[in-house]
Amino acid sequence: ELYLVVKKVEELEAGVYHYHPANHTLDLMLRGNYQMTLAKACLGQMFIADAPVSVVIAAEYERTTAKYGKRGLRYVHIEVGHVGENICLQVVALGLGTVTIGAFRDDEVSRLLSLPGNYKPLYVLPVGWVK
Repeated sequence: ELYLVVKKVEELEAGVYHYHPANHTLDLMLRGNYQMTLAKACLGQMFIADAPVSVVIAAEYERTTAKYGKRGLRYVHIEVGHVGENICLQVVALGLGTVTIGAFRDDEVSRLLSLPGNYKPLYVLPVGWVK
């Protein structure tokens, strides 16, 4: 699952969005600038607060473990890595910068994104102009 924490993106209101891959749409879940909240949840990595947008990748492990059993845990992490890599490649192609972040308080990120109890945040990628 992909979520966006938007501060300043052309044609998007500041807020928290959920991406729906089936129809490539974004649902605005929460209005307002929450980059500082995300930065604090990421153990005080304040550069996140400066990013115009952050992508948060979350997973519902049961989707994969129902089919693959315990091996599904590994597969989820592999797929999240693939998604993160592709986001990084696209960001660079657009002339922007990002960094991958795995250091955060899961409960705070989950609360910010209003994640269902069976979803777990796994990766945060703040995106912006390189200084």
